[in-house]
Amino acid sequence: MDKKYLTLLSGVILTLLLAGGGCNSSESPKREVEENTKQPQIGTQVQIETPSQTSTQPKPVVYESKVREFVITAKNWSFSPDTIVVNQGDKVKIKITSTDIAHSFLLKDYNLNIKLEPNQTQTIEFIADKFGVFPFRCGVPCGAGHKEMVGTFVVK
Repeated sequence: MDKKYLTLLSGVILTLLLAGGGCNSSESPKREVEENTKQPQIGTQVQIETPSQTSTQPKPVVYESKVREFVITAKNWSFSPDTIVVNQGDKVKIKITSTDIAHSFLLKDYNLNIKLEPNQTQTIEFIADKFGVFPFRCGVPCGAGHKEMVGTFVVK
């Protein structure tokens, strides 16, 4: 075979590989190869895109924001429920009531520290804009089991 023809053909094959003509392509690879491997004329230039010329930026993930409401009871060294799970971007609305003595709802990663008076409901609203697992706890010394008064806020 002619050396120019082989160089040109290898350039076409490389272009196909870089353009996504591999196994993950939604089109039939056989048909794509047949269409793109027609004999080029000698002297034709082939432009090959290098990886630096193609966009490798991932597309941002867009979350559908929802209002997620929770009712929590704080009492005798526990929160019930003690786990809250939301999606990133959700608006979180927590109605929390202490049923015995003064407590608080302390979620440091979201700069929240809400004092809870006995038998009064507090409503806390915020956007879950940080991804991860965050502890929350009582921020008011409330007795012997105070250190065990913890919960988990999970943002997926």
